[in-house]
Amino acid sequence: QVQLVESGGALVQAGGSLRLSCAVSGITVRNNAFDWYRQAPGKQRELVATISNGGWTNYRDSVKGRFTISRDNPRNTVDLQMNSLNPEDTAVYYCHTKSSWRDYWGQGTQVTVSS
Repeated sequence: QVQLVESGGALVQAGGSLRLSCAVSGITVRNNAFDWYRQAPGKQRELVATISNGGWTNYRDSVKGRFTISRDNPRNTVDLQMNSLNPEDTAVYYCHTKSSWRDYWGQGTQVTVSS
């Protein structure tokens, strides 16, 4: 059974940093691609960052240069380092992966950036 559990969300001032972590069980992070999505109130869920099983990464334009997705193989986690946060980054952040043609999502972690 694949399970994803996010943590690390918090209230932070603009310009601050947070590190989100997605604890993965049921599969190994090095063998799968993972994404971080976010959803702000009243908006659609949007893709923020992707890491492939080969380590290739991709980011939406608005977070390039500020966010970094990575995986920690010994801990079996996928992390999202977020720097220079601004109020537009406020959202619930979700970890996502696909395994055996099924989509798996975590419960989300709230990030709130105050101006």
